[in-house]
Amino acid sequence: MRRQRKHYDDDTEVDMTPMLDIVFIMLIFFIVTTSFVKEDGIELARPPANPPPDQPINPNRPILISINANNDIEMGGRLIDVDAIQPNVETARAKKPKASVVVMADEAAHSGIVVRAVDQAKLAGSGTVTVVKPTK
Repeated sequence: MRRQRKHYDDDTEVDMTPMLDIVFIMLIFFIVTTSFVKEDGIELARPPANPPPDQPINPNRPILISINANNDIEMGGRLIDVDAIQPNVETARAKKPKASVVVMADEAAHSGIVVRAVDQAKLAGSGTVTVVKPTK
């Protein structure tokens, strides 16, 4: 005689409803008991972007070379070629020997142009050249 095996369906499931209730109650508790503190800030009097023409040249003001997203290089308010950076930096360093050189390069600018600009500035006698991202 053949024995029949009994198959029991193990459909045991964990009821998640009480756990969800507790999570939502805790969430509501934390939202209600949270206190937000508005911290006081200070107001800064920032200098103008372009100094007035009657103001003397600051010897500590950095020499700025800006490269935009179209790989246009601007120095001293005029567009220049990458090969013209070295003579322009040499001229600016003659006026301000202690000034540092800052290359402000847009994120979309080609890295090769940025590297060539830094190299040209170093060839002009600047010890350190800082590369920064423009603030928006």
